Amino acid sequence: MSSKYVIEITDSNFSEAINSGVTLVDFWAPWCSPCLMQGPIIEKLAEQFKGKVNIGKMNVDSGSSTASQFGIRGIPTLILFENGQEVNRFVGVQMEGTLVEAIGKHLNGEDKDSFVEI
Repeated sequence: MSSKYVIEITDSNFSEAINSGVTLVDFWAPWCSPCLMQGPIIEKLAEQFKGKVNIGKMNVDSGSSTASQFGIRGIPTLILFENGQEVNRFVGVQMEGTLVEAIGKHLNGEDKDSFVEI
């Protein structure tokens, strides 16, 4: 990871990383081409939301326990957490605007109960 604002998330620090505030976690792998496309967007968001939102990346190869716990079957998968609770999930490469909109809703306190798992 090249951005100083992106947190490296592992099985051991996952709970602490998502515990408070708004956190976006990118579940990815270095061999995944779409994940590599998502990377620069994640880094840009981390800079844009520094101090307001925690943004991290979790390598599913080394963080397989947490990935399994959250049912990650395709990568990249991005999960937005608010105070430790999953509030939104995206599978596949996501555009910056889509993620900014989702993060913004939770920063502003909107859509608290909007997450519906499909």
